[in-house]
Amino acid sequence: MNLLRVKYWEIVADNLSKAGWSCGCVSALDCEGRTISIADAHRGDGKRFVVRADESLTAFMERESAIRFSKLEARRGAGAGGRLKLRT
Repeated sequence: MNLLRVKYWEIVADNLSKAGWSCGCVSALDCEGRTISIADAHRGDGKRFVVRADESLTAFMERESAIRFSKLEARRGAGAGGRLKLRT
């Protein structure tokens, strides 16, 4: 039996896409020559999350976490809040 191997970040991206988010991730070099990953998620209502991390999976996880936290806070009526800034 040939099992499909899926990376965790692909599952995260698929879940966010199903929830209406457009996602992207890019790797770049910072001013000190270190590789960093930048993950972005946005949707049609103007909400946008941008996360920088030292590796792609961390960036995807942080972005997913920020979106989930924002959703919980919105349900509570407390706004976006948290350690990551919501950019509109």
